[in-house]
Amino acid sequence: MTVTQRSEDAIAPLAYYFGDDAYSLDMAVDAVARLLATDGQRPDRWRVPGASASTATIAERVATATLFGGGSLVVVEDPAPLIRGRDARAALERAIGLVAPGNGLVFIDLLEHLPTERRPLSADRLALATAIRTAGGDARQVDGPGTRLAGWIEARARERGIGLARGAAAELTRRVGGLAHGSDIDRRFMGRIAVGELEKLTLLHPDGGDVSAADVEALVAEAVPSSPWTFVDAVAERHLRPAIELLDGLLGTTPEPVLVALLHPRIRDLIVVTDLVTAGVSPTELSRTTKLSGYRLERLVAASRRWTVDELVRALDGLFELDVRIKGADGTLTTEAARRFAFVSWVADHVGGLSD
Repeated sequence: MTVTQRSEDAIAPLAYYFGDDAYSLDMAVDAVARLLATDGQRPDRWRVPGASASTATIAERVATATLFGGGSLVVVEDPAPLIRGRDARAALERAIGLVAPGNGLVFIDLLEHLPTERRPLSADRLALATAIRTAGGDARQVDGPGTRLAGWIEARARERGIGLARGAAAELTRRVGGLAHGSDIDRRFMGRIAVGELEKLTLLHPDGGDVSAADVEALVAEAVPSSPWTFVDAVAERHLRPAIELLDGLLGTTPEPVLVALLHPRIRDLIVVTDLVTAGVSPTELSRTTKLSGYRLERLVAASRRWTVDELVRALDGLFELDVRIKGADGTLTTEAARRFAFVSWVADHVGGLSD
């Protein structure tokens, strides 16, 4: 097997793409593949998780120049295991320098949260980005739809020549979870799911007719993600129906004691704020007394108008009883169905009473 060092005048496609949307990262990889294609021949792709690959194997695949065909494109998902530690990074940097003309090497990093000023990329990832740029490659964040999924769906439909009637994109957005709020919502695969559903919907109109909102309702199952913090907000603001719907999704994925632990401080803070607001305490004194400020205090003040102190005290007492029951501390043997019923009953008893 011949190993070819990359020449100075033939820079191979190299990239490190990171983002929070799987579909958008896949499209970035496709762009690199198009760059490698020659005479209509696409490169052979080898896609591998970083945890299952070795730097030596990657180097062997990318360093061999191709005589025929469209070359080889190595795609490494989640490169973190390959860049932990100085020696590992140095070995990977050497492999990056061996990419032969006609071949390509792309690292894709699907992150739960995009980097921010307060929470930037890790030092290992920054080192990988620097190594790629130094070798003449492309290292950048690939933006996905984020919270603007409806417009993004419309753009993907136009790319495919799919007509969308009024309201179809909005309904598809709702059904795949694009309207869900909360910093803990996992949006990494929403784009991929939306595109898959979009292409499936075209089967209803082989004549090329527009996809309607009714088509989406008939064919796309709801997959709205549940957020614990959104659930707690719904309880605090006494939005009964959303609270019940969110709870139904959470009980299959989140332990009941965790939900109780999140609810307890919110109800406790609401008791304090509601008592002070009812007493006519000024905003300045309210902030000083509660040691809360900004958006959090504003939300509590707004929610306090939907409760009385007595109602909140009963809700807190009921939450304590619920905690005892779901943990079996009262000596009763509870089934999963019984615990679910107890939790739903607590929400219905204490959050209900106001119309949504």
